[in-house]
Amino acid sequence: MFGYCNKVLRINLTNESYTIEDLPEEYIKKYLGGRGFNMKRLYDEVSPEVDALGPHNKFIIGVGPLSGTLFPGSARVNFSAKSPQTDSLGDSNAGGFFGPELKFAGFDQVIIEGKAKEKKYIFIKNREVTFHSARNIEGKDVFETQRIILEELKDDRVQVASVGPAAENGVKYSGVFCNLVRAAARTGMGAVLASKNVKAVAVRGTMDLKAKNPEEFMRILKEVDHDVYNHYEYETRKLMGTTKLVHALNEAGCLATRHFQTGRFEHAEEVSGEYLAETYKKKSKGCFACTIPCSRFYEIQKGKYKGLKSEGPEFEGLAGFSSRVGVGDIESSLKAVDLCNRYGMDVISVSECISFAMELYQIGIITKEDADGLDLTWGNSDSVLELITKIAYRKGFGDVLADGVVKAAERIGKNSEKYAMHVKKLEIFQADPRGLKGYALGVAVASRGGDHLRSEPSFEFTEDSEEGIRRFGAAESAFRLEYKGKGRVVKFFEERSALADCLNVCKNTITNMEILPFEQAAEMLNALTEYNFSKEELQKIAERIVNLERAYVVRCGITRKDDTLPERFLKEPLPSDCGQSAGSVVELELMLDEYYKSRNWNFITGIPTIEKLMELDLNDIIKDLY
Repeated sequence: MFGYCNKVLRINLTNESYTIEDLPEEYIKKYLGGRGFNMKRLYDEVSPEVDALGPHNKFIIGVGPLSGTLFPGSARVNFSAKSPQTDSLGDSNAGGFFGPELKFAGFDQVIIEGKAKEKKYIFIKNREVTFHSARNIEGKDVFETQRIILEELKDDRVQVASVGPAAENGVKYSGVFCNLVRAAARTGMGAVLASKNVKAVAVRGTMDLKAKNPEEFMRILKEVDHDVYNHYEYETRKLMGTTKLVHALNEAGCLATRHFQTGRFEHAEEVSGEYLAETYKKKSKGCFACTIPCSRFYEIQKGKYKGLKSEGPEFEGLAGFSSRVGVGDIESSLKAVDLCNRYGMDVISVSECISFAMELYQIGIITKEDADGLDLTWGNSDSVLELITKIAYRKGFGDVLADGVVKAAERIGKNSEKYAMHVKKLEIFQADPRGLKGYALGVAVASRGGDHLRSEPSFEFTEDSEEGIRRFGAAESAFRLEYKGKGRVVKFFEERSALADCLNVCKNTITNMEILPFEQAAEMLNALTEYNFSKEELQKIAERIVNLERAYVVRCGITRKDDTLPERFLKEPLPSDCGQSAGSVVELELMLDEYYKSRNWNFITGIPTIEKLMELDLNDIIKDLY
């Protein structure tokens, strides 16, 4: 079928068997692909009551209709399950080459069930599956795991999604890593895969993908390419990728610094994306079919970390191990990110847990003795690096932090929970919400917890009051320090993000650069597939997915009271050194009211109304919520 493989692979680990099922047509018409497919499957097949690390949880892989095409950034893949980190909805997304390869192997979705009797890796080659012993890669890091699997399979075009030792040791925020550094790191999907005794999933495909109307598809593709190349952000993104945000957010006064005690870092220029590009970058690197090679190969050629070379990092890792922990040495930050990649851990969660511990150390809640003799003074890079390893192997104080910041606060006690920077048990990103009101709201309401990628309302940087009025009915919506109109802004960008994740294309284009509006997306899909989507239908699909996810987390016990932020962001103004952001706090309740109104969710509970569920053809889940 054009645009889709029309096949679902279901793998039973318990008896090492597999079946191939037809992809239900309803999935395509109502959920489109990738994240949509996975959320529908998660809702229907994984009860909120299951043990996330037990055999009844399911590990679900999904790709979308644009996966494997020439659309720029059509490289993404979604990994989903119930999260062991948040005890709620688990979903994470990675780029690289794994997603397209799965499509070339003939599948739109893979469902992994049960638990293997001993450590295995799974090899999918076209529409055949084999199970291989993973005894020789047990405990190996992500880099070694991929190298050994490729040598064993004797095909360097095999794409590998693997877990590192952190997942094998049960670190709750361990991820699944593709192409070594392409991390589906959030919500603990690596821990789920490892709990099933699976070290890796390897894929090789040689099947053709076809468009229904290839000439029309290529015509629209050329339009998209033109928009990408001529976008005012293109050159900056090509040079630095997301690392450009270190300097930008520092100038705005909202760069996460010393665990959000301030928004300005005195060493920001020494750890910036600009400095990284000038000093260490060797060449640019892109994902499959991407015209924005926003990643980079780098190498440290002298000093303490001489010989360190890898790909990346993204903003979250660079800022997480510099400003967030007070480290002004970019080389140690690169080393920290490299360790997290090799061990297979989420850089956001790791940097939060360590910076949380450092603030507790600063104010005397924990001592050097509590921290295994480590000096957790701000800027102590040696202690940061040692603690990363301790977390990955659950050694000493690392074990306290390995289940996430919420569990760590519970174990430490002494009112430490007020310093835990999370939403719904998921650690938040490297930008201070007080300086980004739209992002603040998006993080508070995100279905998978403290996550900026479920919305990314970059429009609030526009500073164009006329555009604010035209698009969202409020001039203030175009300004990051204003709160009016942000409910409507977040709703729109949540649905843009859902579209991106269903198509499985990069949010650089779809969300941040706002390329491929819904109408053009419909035209492209109509040229690619046998289906005739309208702009309105795609908007409805995106809205349906947001509401379906909300229904799932409601069944996990989430209500309006959980759509909140740490107290610091609500009550403590950004200090005077933060420029325009100084004095700012988040007016969350006012934005929440506007958001719930725009979504037609109950103001008190945060549950989608029956009217809204019926409007979105989600009648079958009403009984679960009412």
